[in-house]
Parts: sequence; structure tokens; C-alpha cells
Amino acid sequence: MNWLALDDLAEPPGGWLGALRDAGYDGVQMIEPLPATLADKARDLGLEVCGSGRVNLPADAWRLARQARRLGLGQLTIHLGWGLEDEAEGLALIDAVLEASDGEGVAMHVETHRATLFQDIWRTVRFVDRRPQLRFTADLSHWYTGLEFVYGGIEPKLAFIAPVLDRVDSMHGRIGDPGCMQVDIGETPWVESPPHVEHFQTMWARAFEGFFARRGPDADFIFAPELLSPALYYGRQIGGREASDRWAQARVLTALARATFDLARDRAPPVAGG
Repeated sequence: MNWLALDDLAEPPGGWLGALRDAGYDGVQMIEPLPATLADKARDLGLEVCGSGRVNLPADAWRLARQARRLGLGQLTIHLGWGLEDEAEGLALIDAVLEASDGEGVAMHVETHRATLFQDIWRTVRFVDRRPQLRFTADLSHWYTGLEFVYGGIEPKLAFIAPVLDRVDSMHGRIGDPGCMQVDIGETPWVESPPHVEHFQTMWARAFEGFFARRGPDADFIFAPELLSPALYYGRQIGGREASDRWAQARVLTALARATFDLARDRAPPVAGG
């Protein structure tokens, strides 16, 4: 579970970390600044801990990587740049993340997110051509909704972003429709799936298949629900009240992702030489 997704929800009596464990989550993704005390408490409850942060300058990548290594975090999701960088500036940021990741031994996944270097599909694929060692946290609602994937047909876009989907090592759980990037998908979306839910299942499945092809069927994949508060303009309100139960929806998204993951794993061929 992404820690930011808990904002503005009523905290249970025993605290959020215990509630996450009891709900069956395996871990928690913290946000910058990465809190050492909270990370320790999470581990004491048997939860894995990963993190996230923003890199605006090359030095930021090293700062975050060193902090993550010191705190023993398993992974970092990175908002890289503001999207205004030219190619040379963008490559400098990318190289800093790749070098810091290798240098500190911390997995650093750049996120497909608005207002970052990877806000549009054309530029992202071009950067993958230049730096194929990139690994991504896929938050696909930023593209599906922000770039209106259904307009003109979704299949050409899915084919175009295949190099990105082949490099996804983690994912933020959210589903959008063509006009809103965070929507309620009901309690049983696998029974009657509207087109946007089916589209996300397709994108998730292709990402999982690419992951299995690289890492094998037994590797761990991070899926972190990230349904955000109306205060951040994600969750919708009706009559001044939040229209969706984000806690319940996070569990629905997790169940849908797990089912999609298991199906993709069943279809995955053995890794060559594995």
C-alpha cells in the first residue's frame, strides 16, 4: 500500500501499519522524506518497506539512493524531472538515477507520471531506446486518461509502448477512464468489466508478461494501490463527500491485479537458461 493513499481516511484504533498487515498487504511504500522510525515499525510487524521521491537534479538521485540504502528500503519509485528538460538534460537525470541505483545497490524505478520526464509516450519510448536499462513504476492512468488512449484506438498505443511495458518492475494501483484518472470500479469488476477496466487489465497483463520474461515466474513484483485523496484532486467528491471508499477499492484493485498476475504467470514460458 502506498502511504499517501491513506491521507484523509479515518485511522483505525490500532494504527495503519497493523491494519495493512491484517488486511493482507505485504508491505508499505513510504514517501519522501523517508521516515526511519516508521520503516522500523513496519518491519517489526512483518511488512516490507520501499520508498519514493523526486529527482530534479542529478545529486538528488544519489541523496535518495544513499538514504534508501541506509534505511534498508527494497525499492524507490522516482518522479524524474518536470518534463521541461531537453534531451541532454533528460539523459543527465536518467544517467544519475541509473548510476546511483547501481552504486548504492537500490532498485530505482522511474514513474510514468504527469509533470515528469516520462509524461508522454513518444518521449518515454525514445528515452528507452537510448537507455534500455531503465526500469519503471507504471502508473498507467497518467497515460490512459491524460493522453486519452481510447481516442483513435488503443491498440496502436499499446503496441507503441511495448518497450516500456517490457521494463515495468513495479506498479501503482489505480484505474482511470478516458475522462477521470481515478474511478471506482465497483466490488466485482471481473464479473462485468467496463472497457476501461479491461484496458487496464490488458496493460497490466502485458507488463507482467514482460516482467516474467526478464525475471522468471517466481520473482516478486510490487503492486501498490495509490488511490489518492480529493485534497490532491484525485478522489472525486459528490455533495462535499468523497464518492468512493478508497480503502475498499484498494483491496478490489489488489485482487484484480493478483488475478491478472496469476494468469500471466501461468502463461509465461520458462526464462531462457533459467
